[in-house]
Amino acid sequence: MTQDPHKPLDPVTFAVLKSAFESIVDDMAYTVMRTARSPIVRDVLDYSATMCDAQGRILAQAKTVALHLGAVPDAMAALQRHYADDLNPGDVIIFNDPYDGGMHLPDIFMFKPIFAGARHIGYAVVICHHCDVGGRVPGSNASDSTEIFQEGLRIPPLKLFDKGVRNKTLFDIITKNVRLPDLVIGDLEAQLATCALGEREYLRLADRYGIDLLERFLAEFLDYGERLTRRAFAAWPDGAYSFTDYIDGDGFDEAAIPIHVAITVTGDQIGVDFEGSAPQVKGAINSTLSFVKSATYLAVRCVLDPDVPNNAGVYRCIDVSAPLGTVLNPHFPAPVAARALTGYRVVDTVLGALAAIVPERVAAAGEGGNTVVCLGGYDADTREPFIIVDMINGALGARATKDGIDAVTNPSQNMSNMPVEIMEATYPLMIEEYALRPDSCGAGRNRGGLGVVRQYRLLAKSAVMQLRADRYAHPPYGLFGGGPAASSRNWLAEQAGEDFTLLDSKVTRNVFRGAVIRHEQAGGGGYGDPLERDPQRVLADVLDGKVSVDYARSGFSVVVREGQVDEAATAALRAAKAAAA
Repeated sequence: MTQDPHKPLDPVTFAVLKSAFESIVDDMAYTVMRTARSPIVRDVLDYSATMCDAQGRILAQAKTVALHLGAVPDAMAALQRHYADDLNPGDVIIFNDPYDGGMHLPDIFMFKPIFAGARHIGYAVVICHHCDVGGRVPGSNASDSTEIFQEGLRIPPLKLFDKGVRNKTLFDIITKNVRLPDLVIGDLEAQLATCALGEREYLRLADRYGIDLLERFLAEFLDYGERLTRRAFAAWPDGAYSFTDYIDGDGFDEAAIPIHVAITVTGDQIGVDFEGSAPQVKGAINSTLSFVKSATYLAVRCVLDPDVPNNAGVYRCIDVSAPLGTVLNPHFPAPVAARALTGYRVVDTVLGALAAIVPERVAAAGEGGNTVVCLGGYDADTREPFIIVDMINGALGARATKDGIDAVTNPSQNMSNMPVEIMEATYPLMIEEYALRPDSCGAGRNRGGLGVVRQYRLLAKSAVMQLRADRYAHPPYGLFGGGPAASSRNWLAEQAGEDFTLLDSKVTRNVFRGAVIRHEQAGGGGYGDPLERDPQRVLADVLDGKVSVDYARSGFSVVVREGQVDEAATAALRAAKAAAA
């Protein structure tokens, strides 16, 4: 195919290639799902896939965990520091070190450089959250570690394959340092298969269109992403907009941990500065700056038009900074295993600031990010290890024109709740309840989504339990008069039938056969004045069991009696509430 190299690509070729790259990354995502071994990757979908050009710039993102992918630029910089002059056909590089390109240890990056002959033309990239990478606790994801050395095996950028030759030493080191080597190595093999698919499809495009034309398209595609983003920013009012949200302690100190952001809009560029956020903490909720950047890009992308591509052109328009020594950019060797929670709060904080800029595009806060329930131990008879890492995704906040969505992953996660049948068939657990949590939504003209309840009974002799939850003291916020959602809660009964004891939001402790663990998740915040909600919509939620009669009255000022709205009592109550306001 011959085109004038000095003219832009014709629109048809541009559109075809754009769709081709978006299809490749989605095919990569399906390949991970079909070939992964561990439930956290295969069923919970805690992984990401992308393609990059030869300079390491993201071209397209799969519809997976977008919160991973904004960290790829920093990861690529680490790779190039180590291997800029030593990349060859057949190479595969992996790493997970948060202080050398990674995010936290369970997330293993895999990069496969793609060559057309001797010419380096791109990368296939897959990130998977592995079920265990060693360390002091099963799952390698505890909130109460105090330094990175406790959290598991740190892998700097290393070649898993060197010119097509398998690095047996590295495979052996990984195998000897994780509790579930079959699953971990199986998931690495799934990443390898997925990178190979990305490489194959990229080379097919290069063969069909020619490398020179393909590279012209890639440059134009990134410029296209930048152009659409700048067009959106230019329509925003110039100025500085700030917001503060909070994490409910780090598991050692229950004092609130503020996340503060100031967004400055200047023409078609924005600056996002986290000065004023908390200093780094003792517990493992510290976040790498790369992950903070990723969370910021994601939050901003949520308020842009859907036709803006998910590529590195968007990142050119956004400057992100966080002071060194804060919870968003800690000094080595701060622990970071539970850094996802902080990333979720960064998303909520940035969206809170954006609500003052584009209010019609921002939803109220969701459930606060997924809750992690991790149980690990050994079978009493076989001594075989088990590790369940259950990530509970729960609710979307209300929007300007719609209610929030019940029991759904919010954009920070884009994952799936593990099916009950898989949990019970795979692990020594009985799931006693998995349900919507009534009255967990924030009230508003549009209500927030309902969170969920998960209740587990341990069938093994014993296990180490790790709970990482939040939104206890600082529930998900509402917007523009909307109310906050219900707070999260963790409960434990030492044996079935005993009374539950309220636990802290972040816990690591031993539990024994018969213990019942219950998590009640926050819902989503409300949007707009609850007095403006149609009473018939409130009644529908009461009849569906989502909202109680009491909450209809207290949250929405709607009086329900005998399955009907008492219109006179409702009008009087709403008038009194309006007068009091």
